[in-house]
Amino acid sequence: MPTVAIVGRPNVGKSALFNRLAGRKIAIVHDQPGVTRDRITAPSKATVHACTLIDTGGIGGNIDDGFDAQVTIEADIAMLTADLILFVVDAHDGLTAIDQALAQKLRKAKPPVLLVLNKVDDPKHESVFSDFARLGFSASVFVSAEHGRNFGHLCDEIDAVIAPLVAETEAITEVAEAAGIKLTIVGKPNAGKSSLVNAILKDARTIVSEIAGTTRDAIDLPYSFQGENFTLIDTAGLRPRGKRDNSVEVFSAMRTEKAIRRCDLCVLVIDLAAGITSQDRKIAQIILEEKKPCLIALNKFDLYHPGANRTARLEEVTEYVRKELFFLHFSPFVACSAKTGGSVDHILKEALKIRKGAQTLPGTGQLNRILQAAFAATPPPIDKKLGKRLKLYYATAATNEKYSLIPVPTIVLFVNDKRLMAASYESYIINRYRAAHPVPGIPVILSVRSRTRKEWEPRPKPQGH
Repeated sequence: MPTVAIVGRPNVGKSALFNRLAGRKIAIVHDQPGVTRDRITAPSKATVHACTLIDTGGIGGNIDDGFDAQVTIEADIAMLTADLILFVVDAHDGLTAIDQALAQKLRKAKPPVLLVLNKVDDPKHESVFSDFARLGFSASVFVSAEHGRNFGHLCDEIDAVIAPLVAETEAITEVAEAAGIKLTIVGKPNAGKSSLVNAILKDARTIVSEIAGTTRDAIDLPYSFQGENFTLIDTAGLRPRGKRDNSVEVFSAMRTEKAIRRCDLCVLVIDLAAGITSQDRKIAQIILEEKKPCLIALNKFDLYHPGANRTARLEEVTEYVRKELFFLHFSPFVACSAKTGGSVDHILKEALKIRKGAQTLPGTGQLNRILQAAFAATPPPIDKKLGKRLKLYYATAATNEKYSLIPVPTIVLFVNDKRLMAASYESYIINRYRAAHPVPGIPVILSVRSRTRKEWEPRPKPQGH
């Protein structure tokens, strides 16, 4: 659904507006500024078209760097996650320095901004608009969130923006549901990718040969399993760039890499009989660089130490895979055999588990508690060059769920200076997040953003002569 973020300085009536749009009292309404601490979301009940509301009130309430940092963080979160921003101001108080600082940031926003002048209980109060016209927003509406005045007009303005987005999302969803979960089957030549696809489909749909490179193009194959739609994408085997000896193989590799980018889940096929090679690790690295969910299919498990019992073999292969593909430690694996058909259905079962797990994302409050606890348990080191320590102001999470059935989260950290984020500490944060919120198969992306008082201080007004 489209997202509508409600932003503004403390105590302008954001939570009252949020509650009226949501159709019930969710956010706490109080005269004391900064009552709302965590970002609250709820579906809109007042608009014709469905959308998700975000009350950003009180964001950064614990920050001690002055209002500039607080204003910047609130604006950034709205700009990052919203399709429409409702910029709420208090018509009774008139234009303030915080309103101007926030407006300066919001004018750069990609999503449209609707200026909402709240606490206008009587038409005669609308004359204050002349002050707020200086903020530079073409669309505005007078309302009283407390009494519901002009609320229908506000809902019409919101619907006008989100209606096209709803239609677009419905079209995308319809296409995505028809295609189902897109699984791209990747691996080096002769790893058994096409054989594995045929075993899953229980049909010889793709050509299988002992000659490496038989598959030249990415082939989309629809399939239904346990009531769910899938599209299996069989791809050409990826050889090292230096060994691609003709233009056909080069173009085949390009199509394979494109198939990785357009899929919901990559299935990395490993030939256990040959062992994990440097090329397997390079392909795994491509999946990691493309930030794709990953499932490892250990093919030819029937040839892996066939004399030992299955439990011992599984224990040994687990240790082997985790050692050789340590950077894909979050990816589950299935030990299977395309030749015998053993455990091939488990690939689709695991894909469904990964999809289900990906739907859960910690709320903003929970996310910030997880990360603040991580910072408290192991504080960042002091950077010797810059002479200061990394400080976390606030965190929020967003996903690409509009375009993928298995969404990947991006955790955005608003910090004092992103240059202070060391690679080792970034890995530590991701590991702490995974420990508190384990989601197998899903990569976690960190986006670190600097926010300093000096950087976002409102420009002084020119003095008259």
